[in-house]
Amino acid sequence: MVLQSCLHLSVIINPFNSRAPLLQLETYLSSMKKLIPLLCCIFLIGCESSPSGTVSTAAEDLQVSRTNVEARLQELQLSLPTLGQPLANYVHAVQSGKLVFLAGKGPTRADGTRINGKLGADLTVEEGYEAARLVGLQQLAALKLELGDLSRVKRIVKVHGMVNATPDFTDHSKVINGFSDLMVEVFGEAGKHARAAVGMSSLPGGMAVEIEAIVEVY
Repeated sequence: MVLQSCLHLSVIINPFNSRAPLLQLETYLSSMKKLIPLLCCIFLIGCESSPSGTVSTAAEDLQVSRTNVEARLQELQLSLPTLGQPLANYVHAVQSGKLVFLAGKGPTRADGTRINGKLGADLTVEEGYEAARLVGLQQLAALKLELGDLSRVKRIVKVHGMVNATPDFTDHSKVINGFSDLMVEVFGEAGKHARAAVGMSSLPGGMAVEIEAIVEVY
């Protein structure tokens, strides 16, 4: 831009033209004096930090954030279970574009046993909460199996929690909090999600809760 401005001025006023009178030369020098501060400003603006610096910083921040997911699991002393093959004609997860759809899962303990029973009859809210948290570990394991690395998770988008409960049970949300709280513990703000927590008259195998989720990935 500076070079173009100078070339433009040299075309309009050429002090080295032998036909130019002395007055024209003085006018030219006076004009250049006034333009010097403007040209300096243009030069300084052009020398400011380029967008590539911002991209680099964002990439570094992203790398730190993504690395911290695995570190956070270790900090929380969480061990993800090993998932077996689905028992019916479905898969643990399906990725479509930037979204991963996780199949519904129940609360399976590390020894392979499952928490069964109805909230409001067989299980307390606290036991239901722990059951939902176990489902969270199952879903994290499904995500890692699908993605290869949990650092690829960008956002927990939607959670659908189903609670096996008696007709008069009303604390479904408190039960599904076990899942939601775990997602926020692991992923921070990215773990916060839209959610539904509903009561069901029964669930497969009599399990206490079943939860499915939608996750956005990098």
